[in-house]
Amino acid sequence: MRAFECRRCGNPLYFENTACVSCGAELGFSREERAIVPVDEQGRYVDAEGLVWWRCANRELAACTWLTRFEGTLCFNCVLTRTRPNDHDPEGMRAFPGAESAKRRLIVELDALELPIVTRAEDPENGLAFDLLSSANEPVTTGHQNGIVTIDLAEGDSVHRERLRRDLDEPYRTLLGHFRHETGHYYESQLVQGDLIEAARDLFGDERADYQEALDRHYADGPPAGWTDRYISAYATMHPFEDFAETFAHVLHIADTIDTAQSFGLTSVDVGAFRSFRDLVTGVWIPLSVALNQINRSMGKDPLYPFVIAGPVLDKLEFVAALSPRFRAL
Repeated sequence: MRAFECRRCGNPLYFENTACVSCGAELGFSREERAIVPVDEQGRYVDAEGLVWWRCANRELAACTWLTRFEGTLCFNCVLTRTRPNDHDPEGMRAFPGAESAKRRLIVELDALELPIVTRAEDPENGLAFDLLSSANEPVTTGHQNGIVTIDLAEGDSVHRERLRRDLDEPYRTLLGHFRHETGHYYESQLVQGDLIEAARDLFGDERADYQEALDRHYADGPPAGWTDRYISAYATMHPFEDFAETFAHVLHIADTIDTAQSFGLTSVDVGAFRSFRDLVTGVWIPLSVALNQINRSMGKDPLYPFVIAGPVLDKLEFVAALSPRFRAL
């Protein structure tokens, strides 16, 4: 996530800012410009080409500041939400803005990686959409199927999430991480085609293996011995689909954190100077994540990135990153 500043006064801004705390300017996010821009009292922004943009209709409901072409309509990010909690579900509605905030970050990341986002309107059968569901009154399973990413809004509650993280013995569990992982399933179905299928099987295993059997085995027996030599996480050992999705999520973890560190002057890395994503990981990410882990420990907290990246995992990261036009040319 890049560093932003107010176009009126130059004050630093955060991605979630709705107004500049220095000059009071009302703000909106332009996906086309990848920038936070000032809007007038009516929530209107006129770009350099004279096109008029308006704040998303979900500003109050989901704390959305993104811009849309027509007044009173939803922005690109909000249109991707197929299902949200019922208005009469207070618990779900309280969690809804946090989930949309994480999704907005995801969309910015996907745009930065130049990954195609095909909507349900463009492809009714397999286009990307999100069901953000409340488990307050009925069970919800976070997952992906045929382009539909389902997120249990309870994952936005830190107590609930931490309890599951401990129960499942996971070193890392976040709402944004769920969005990244489940979207990884979508991109595997869309981008791993033709000759790439066999290449993916060589790295991740045969995705045709029975998923339910793999699921039952994983929760009965746990990960195999020595799994850290070949997998990024214990969950990745369950099935080739999960190995790919976990790897995809880590590509986003790594790419976005490096971009953020560069934007805020924590590293002067030039991504174009590296020949491969593998080199970027070993040359920048590993030293940076070690430093970030130590900073967290200095604050009495757990490591920020509690993962070991073995050689075979580097191969998988390189494969997934190369699906992005941004890294394909390295």
